[in-house]
Amino acid sequence: MPAKPRILVTRPLPPPAIKRLEAVAEVQVLDGERPSNETLREQSADKHGILALLGARVDEQLIRGAPRLYAVSNLGTGYDNIDVDAASKHGVLVTRTPGVLTETTADLTFALILDVARRVSEGDRFVRAGTWASGQQLPFGRDVHGATLGIIGLGNIGTAVARRGRAFGMNVLYHSRTHKPAMERRLRLKYLSLDDLLKQSDFVVLLAALTPQTKGMIGEKQLRMMKPGAMLINVARGSMVDSEALYEAVKDGHLGGAALDVTEPEPTPKDFPLLTLPNVVVTPHIGSATTVTRQAMMNLALDNMIGALQGRIPRNTVNREIEPQWRQARKQRLAAR
Repeated sequence: MPAKPRILVTRPLPPPAIKRLEAVAEVQVLDGERPSNETLREQSADKHGILALLGARVDEQLIRGAPRLYAVSNLGTGYDNIDVDAASKHGVLVTRTPGVLTETTADLTFALILDVARRVSEGDRFVRAGTWASGQQLPFGRDVHGATLGIIGLGNIGTAVARRGRAFGMNVLYHSRTHKPAMERRLRLKYLSLDDLLKQSDFVVLLAALTPQTKGMIGEKQLRMMKPGAMLINVARGSMVDSEALYEAVKDGHLGGAALDVTEPEPTPKDFPLLTLPNVVVTPHIGSATTVTRQAMMNLALDNMIGALQGRIPRNTVNREIEPQWRQARKQRLAAR
């Protein structure tokens, strides 16, 4: 009987998930929440597969140092933590877990809109501090219904947020890489250039994928284009926004507030300047963090990993164009052990 391939799981998983993997592979699980890049590189050196959970970096240095590696299963719809170009160059298949987190992340996005607009987190702190009892004025927010929502990135999650916006009676604008006329008609959306969207929106929501084009897309210039009192909500990636410029725009009152599920860096440091502003809400990258959704993501990541280990091209493969060379590489790397 041929030896099983070896895989690395970058953080602990429930026992049933590990048992699924052990049925087809030798499994090593790293302890702790966030292994260092150095640890990942060291422990990947002799592995055939990596199950990368919640942001574990698989960069070119790691890939070069893992000559037997032929499959990376990323738990997440985004995959900016994986150097896909390097993976393709070295014959490594990369998969992801799209779709299953769409509605859950859209829920969190709208929760952040409501929170920062109606000052929910501020109100909670107001009560806990005893300020209400002292007779000070309540924190007044702003209406969401009837306001203009600008969505940057009309993928699955952006579309789900647009549906929620329409249900709240919002005027919904969007900016995306492509026009989507059918969706415009169905949800009564309007496509605008990025600059025009920023100028017209009361709430600007970032939901685009992180690419070289979108990295740093919201800087001081773009923030100052936004309407006075407008609010920025980022549920995409922290590096899309200049956080220092955002701090200044909120602090000096040009923007009415911000809500961030993502920051740069992550985890958010204690001295992150935006945390000092009362009208900024920051959550710990919990867009997909419900029990049901994370279970579905894990199951899909396991399916992807097992399929690739067994020589199949999973439906959620990012770089399926390398299939011919991947099949040859897989055969050679398994033989080398």
